[in-house]
Amino acid sequence: MVDEIRLVADELMAQRESSDPLTEARKEILPYQRRVADALGALRAIVTDDTPSGQLTSDLRVIHGLVAALVGSEPATHLVQKLPSVRHLVATDLEAAYEGDPSASSYGEIIAAYPSIVAVSAYRVAHCFYGVGEKIVARIMSRDAHSQTGIDIHPGAVIGEHFFIDHGTGVVIGETCHLGNRVKLYHGVTLGAFSNRAGRGDAGRKRHPTLENDVTIYPNASILGGETVIGKGSVIGGNVWLLQSVPPYTRVSIDTPSLQLHQKPPTQLGEGI
Repeated sequence: MVDEIRLVADELMAQRESSDPLTEARKEILPYQRRVADALGALRAIVTDDTPSGQLTSDLRVIHGLVAALVGSEPATHLVQKLPSVRHLVATDLEAAYEGDPSASSYGEIIAAYPSIVAVSAYRVAHCFYGVGEKIVARIMSRDAHSQTGIDIHPGAVIGEHFFIDHGTGVVIGETCHLGNRVKLYHGVTLGAFSNRAGRGDAGRKRHPTLENDVTIYPNASILGGETVIGKGSVIGGNVWLLQSVPPYTRVSIDTPSLQLHQKPPTQLGEGI
């Protein structure tokens, strides 16, 4: 057994000394993931007012230190300076959730219990890191929010004010999406790209759709393509598969499936359906 383990170890060592993708990944200087999680938690606490106001200055100094440990002092200062504008956006998202969901009893309930506000506030923070070139840190933040909520928002996406995702599980928003103000999505919505047969040649291109202001997308709709634009005020119905642009104030839906209903007496014990 000892010899067999040594043979496996020798084989794994040879693989690690090669130049395959795993080896190349480990050559990169990757951020310590626990520090990313700590920074995201602290930044989200600031932009959702989940810290004592009397300690705001000292908390910001601590946060600057956490962020500086990840990205350096100068980028950390730049990111901290963005926090008031991030807080403003999160406040509009909170308002959109309250106004858009009659079941919400208060703003506090949304902050405490809605997956949307967790995912979207994490996106607002991660987007700032993405904007200063810290893409791996931003992607780790998005992954952590995805694991908590089931909502996958790429930090490179551009999203306007008053953004709300109702329920949220299964929502996917791709890197080059552009969303205007007052956009509302329901669970299972995909704003995605076509399968990239061009491989790395698609990098940097607009691959995901644009949603103009006041667009609503109902559950399980899929909208694909970088040239696809959903015009202002449009509503996309549930389960729609959309690969083309639509003009402003358009309603898109699919035909109602033909349902077959058959009524019969209850089956005897042991019988099938």
